[in-house]
Amino acid sequence: MSGRTAGKVKAVCISDRKHVQKWEVPSVRLVPRLGIEGDAHAGFAHRQVSLLAEESVEKMRTRGLTDLKPGAFGENILTEGLDLSSLRVGDLLLVGKEALLQVSQVGKECVDRCAIYYAAGDCIMPREGIFARVLRGGEVTAGDTVRPVEREEIGLFLAGIITVSDRGSRGEREDLSGKVLEEMLEAQGFAVVERELVPDELDEVADALVRFADQLRVDLVLTTGGTGLSPRDVTPEATLRVIEKEVPGMAEAMRAASLPKTPHAMLSRAVCGIRGGTLIVNLPGSPRGARENLEVILPALPHGLSKLRGDTSECANPPLEGGPADLGKGPAGSS
Repeated sequence: MSGRTAGKVKAVCISDRKHVQKWEVPSVRLVPRLGIEGDAHAGFAHRQVSLLAEESVEKMRTRGLTDLKPGAFGENILTEGLDLSSLRVGDLLLVGKEALLQVSQVGKECVDRCAIYYAAGDCIMPREGIFARVLRGGEVTAGDTVRPVEREEIGLFLAGIITVSDRGSRGEREDLSGKVLEEMLEAQGFAVVERELVPDELDEVADALVRFADQLRVDLVLTTGGTGLSPRDVTPEATLRVIEKEVPGMAEAMRAASLPKTPHAMLSRAVCGIRGGTLIVNLPGSPRGARENLEVILPALPHGLSKLRGDTSECANPPLEGGPADLGKGPAGSS
């Protein structure tokens, strides 16, 4: 990604309804895990922000659609000079001074022709637009720089949380454990890309793990639930199916720390391991158990995740001087 040329923001646009053309505004505020403040697509799953290149719009103008204004194809951010077609899911974009986007979808399948199609005579968003989620917020205005960045450059670890629960996936139980883990990670500076609820089904848990590791390309995946002796507890089996290496010391440390508090700790079958550049950690299903187990491994995460990114510094380096507050920093923030 380092060879890609930076571009600039040509215009920023919003709308108060979905499936309609947007209108240009002086500036927008991006909000993490929400999207653009005041836009109809804010909070819309993973398609929180849409981007389209001015170069794509210009191709439509040469076909006779000369009266195309920013937002004509429903895009939030109109870019110029950046090859959006070179981006893939998981890539990061720094917009302006601080806003950070992660590409979540390239193109879009439109089943029916919407108001945009009839107003513009065609819609190129499904073919040449991209969609992104907001990892770090900030104000964006026309003229701001927009450029691809590597995680090492921004000093940020990305995380995902998967709650494994039959009742939770059916909406019968609130995902308190996932919420606790999200709050803990964000307090340490991690960017929580996504949380997902899946039932206690081996294939579904495995598929979620693969998606987080291979598509979202997060540094860390925390699972909560499904690690005990119940016939429906399959999270360790799903994890073993997808990982390439085990990290047994982390699971052993969590069980050892929990044992003085409850003899039930010895019944945990939690697994920790690596898939590609992602560390996967199984945690208990209760909010208290999830919190206490994550607290055990938090001090080791920055060094371990930096090593996964290829850090070649000596393992004997002293711990971070900044303590827990530095945990979410990437290799630049770890020794």
